[in-house]
Formats: sequence, structure tokens, C-alpha cells
Amino acid sequence: MKLRTAARALALAAAVVAAACAELQVRLPADELQFELAGRIAVRYGDEASSGNIAWRHGRSDDEVLITNPLGQGVARIVRAGGSVALTTPDGGEHRAPDAETLTERVLGFRLPLEGLADWVRARPGPGSHEAQRDAGGRIAELRQSGWKIEYLEWDADGARPSRLRLSYPGIELRLAIAEWK
Repeated sequence: MKLRTAARALALAAAVVAAACAELQVRLPADELQFELAGRIAVRYGDEASSGNIAWRHGRSDDEVLITNPLGQGVARIVRAGGSVALTTPDGGEHRAPDAETLTERVLGFRLPLEGLADWVRARPGPGSHEAQRDAGGRIAELRQSGWKIEYLEWDADGARPSRLRLSYPGIELRLAIAEWK
């Protein structure tokens, strides 16, 4: 049971990466697209741990996240379009909710701040109160928001975007290694 929960946690917590052979399906208009990223994700939930690949296309009102296992096989696809979010599993099962947090709470048993992730992966706080510590170069080194602690462990070659992050919340830790930004 715990292994299944950890796999689900990876699928949703990842809500964020994909294998090179997998393609995202949602095509956002150029003026709607805010970023695309691809990389690896690891999640530790309680005593269980999993890892995989993630691809995420984020727009103002739409998102698509594809999560695959290390061999490139699909684990989950999360799509936010307009006013709802859907999560599809490899067996074809589909779960829907009005927002990602409600969906993850229902499927996983706890809420994940997927809305905040769009800001956090870009090294900025989301709406609402937060605390931030900056490094000597003025970049955010650590951010605390909505009960989460986000640590920026490494930056890309020009120092403009984070390439490695650790997100922690009581009972869960996510590690994200972003290999590609578009």
C-alpha cells in the first residue's frame, strides 16, 4: 500500500517532467505559453521513495505535465485546462477536480501546492505571504511559502534559472533536476 501511495505521490508531486521519447499533447498558443521544462524528479513520501522523468508545459490557464518512470514508460499525465484538472494513469483511469490541490488530496490523501510550483520553479514566490533568503548574488536561495520550504541548490550556466531544487513539507520531499528550459 505504501509503495502504491509513493508511486501516486511521484506521479502528482512530479506534476512537473518527461522522458525524451514522450510528447506533450496540449498545444498552447505562443502568447499563452509561459515555460516548458524537462528533467528528473524524485519524491520521498514517508518511508517510500521513487524517481522518474518529468516534462511540463505551463501556460496562463493551461498546463500539461507528463511523468514517466526511469525507463520512459508513462506513470501519469496531468492536464489543467480552463476550470478543471485531470489526472490520467497508465491503466487509462482518469480523475478530475476543479483544481490540482483538490485532485491530489482526493487521489493521494494530501494536498500538493501545484499552483505554487509554477512560480517556485522560476525562483519567485507565488501570491501570498512568504519568507525568502537570498544568496550573495541576490538570487533566492531559500523560500518558505504555504508550509513548504523550497531550496535552490544549483543554477543553470548563466545563473538565470534554477536547475536543481529541493521542496520539503512535513512527510514529503521533492527533488527536481531541470535539464532543459524553453
